[in-house]
Amino acid sequence: MAILGIDEVGRGPWAGPLVIGAVILPDQKPSWVDELTDSKKLTAKKREALNEIILKEAAATGLGWVSSRELDEIGLSNALKLATRRAVIAVQTQHVLFTEIIIDGTNNFLVGTKLAPYVSILPKADFLVKEVSAASIIAKVARDHYMYELANEYPEYGFEKHVGYGTAAHQAALAKFGPCPEHRFSFGPVKKVPAKNTTKIGCKAEGIVADYLEDQGHQILTRNFKTKYYEIDVISIIKNDIYFTEVKYRKSATHGQPFEAITAKKLEKMHFAAEAFLHTHPQFKNFNPHLAAASVIGAGYKLADWFEI
Repeated sequence: MAILGIDEVGRGPWAGPLVIGAVILPDQKPSWVDELTDSKKLTAKKREALNEIILKEAAATGLGWVSSRELDEIGLSNALKLATRRAVIAVQTQHVLFTEIIIDGTNNFLVGTKLAPYVSILPKADFLVKEVSAASIIAKVARDHYMYELANEYPEYGFEKHVGYGTAAHQAALAKFGPCPEHRFSFGPVKKVPAKNTTKIGCKAEGIVADYLEDQGHQILTRNFKTKYYEIDVISIIKNDIYFTEVKYRKSATHGQPFEAITAKKLEKMHFAAEAFLHTHPQFKNFNPHLAAASVIGAGYKLADWFEI
């Protein structure tokens, strides 16, 4: 009997993604399985070591990510369901059979799917069931790494220390600097703080581009699709084509053109994010993928250009 263990990390933080881990352990349990337990009971060093082993030697592993922006749009309950489905899809692509799914907690996040009858929910499963322990570890380490990277982009918030949770230091940083785009604006402590102008500007610029694409006959699938390393601002389809658009706002034309910001590294990340979207949304696998860039300029938010890269 193969068990698919599922656990979540990041339900309560004020910033950063929600991550679901999913793991199937080998039939013949190696000795390291005895070391698995609730990730919160392990030191960071031990979690890192076990995470490396799990990813290398487990029968199958998967992670389901929901960005802070997506969470704000659909709510925490739906975000948990969506992240779980994404994690399960990641496991299913590895074609490893399982006969039971155990989810830590008291909610079946697969309700409404064909897998719902195979689910058992169990409080403290991350401590009691080794597969769920493994899921908690890979989710925790993956999310922590994401927040450490985020700390380089937004050093003023101290994400490397509290990884987005509501500590006194985080609250003080929020009060001083306002929220950044990675904060969860639907959460009470963040709602009370005025948003940075850059966040509002970015959202408005993306909206201008989305409206333009709709006028051209595109259907907008999503905005701000986030992977571990990159975010696609607007994803749209038209006929049999799917477009992944990077949006850049410029105060004036003298601040440069959008193609100047599409470096080789950024282009690589865009490719990765587009592939990640198509992987987790197989209904679009037969669409022709394209990368695109758009430039919005000035206080009047005028669309200057949109073009395929």
